[in-house]
Amino acid sequence: MERRRALAYRYDELIGADDGTLSDLPIDISPLTFRRNLQRTRERIDRFDDLVDPPCRDVLLTGRESRGVVHKCLEDPPVPSLVATGTPPEQGVWEPQSVHAVAAAKALAWERERPVERAYVEYPTHGIVRSVSIDGRRRAQYRDTIRTVESLGTPPPRLQNDTKCSACEYSEQCGVETRTLRSLLGFG
Repeated sequence: MERRRALAYRYDELIGADDGTLSDLPIDISPLTFRRNLQRTRERIDRFDDLVDPPCRDVLLTGRESRGVVHKCLEDPPVPSLVATGTPPEQGVWEPQSVHAVAAAKALAWERERPVERAYVEYPTHGIVRSVSIDGRRRAQYRDTIRTVESLGTPPPRLQNDTKCSACEYSEQCGVETRTLRSLLGFG
C-alpha cells in the first residue's frame, strides 16, 4: 500500500515516464492511459503543483467530531487531500471517501479556524485526482455517519501491546483505550 501511496508524490516525474518505468510501478492501468489521466488531472486541478509537493504531509488533524491523518494538507486556502489506493468510480468519489473527505475538511477548518470548502481524493494508481466540494449533501452524509458512530458507543477495543498499535506513530496520541477480553469479562 505504501508503494501505491508513494506515487502521489511523483506525479511530475511520472507524466513524462516511459512505458518501461511505469510498468515497474504498482499502477492499475496501462502506461499510456496512466499518462493521459495524469495530463488531464494536471489541466483540470488548479492546485496540481501543490499536490505534487505539498507543504504538509501525513498531518494528524483533530476536529470537534473527528480525528485522523490527512495525507496532504495544502495552504492558502487550506485544503486536505486523501490518497486512496483503490480504483476510482466513473465519476466523483466513493461515498466512504466522500465522508472521510468531509471529516478531514471539517477537522482542518476546526484547527485553522477558517472555512474549508473543498478536499481532494487522489487515486495515484490511476493518475486521477478528484475535487470534492464540501456541500450540503456531503455534509448530510457526514452527519449521518457521525450519528451512526455515536450510537455504537465506544471505539472498538484494542489489545494492549498490539502490534498494530506499536507500529503506529500516533499511538501515543490515540484516544482509543486498550482492553483485554479478560477485563471485559470482569476478571481483571
